[in-house]
Amino acid sequence: MYKQSAKTIRLVIGIISIVLCLIILLQSCAVGVGNAVLENGESGGSGGFILSISMLVSGIISIAARKTKGGIITSIVFYIVGSIIAFINAGSYSDLYIWAVIGLIFAVLLIISLFMKESKD
Repeated sequence: MYKQSAKTIRLVIGIISIVLCLIILLQSCAVGVGNAVLENGESGGSGGFILSISMLVSGIISIAARKTKGGIITSIVFYIVGSIIAFINAGSYSDLYIWAVIGLIFAVLLIISLFMKESKD
């Protein structure tokens, strides 16, 4: 039973990640244009773009390779790297902190799903 739950968690996280990618991408484009117009030297839009691409890649890998450990570990690495880049580049783009934390939460949930074992029911 637990193995099936782990696969379901990976599938759900992948789907949510792909949907959130689109939202983050739209927000980041708007922030990037705002930063360019204001010439404030911030790079929150770029950080958000990198996070959205990272979440897209992680979501696709999480769905496609949900039965393999290597695929899930790769997905975890993409979530963590994207979130770190987002934290570094957020600046005044405060929503990016929220998206980065969500990326880290997804990574933690995938780590937990790696350690789920078969139940003996």
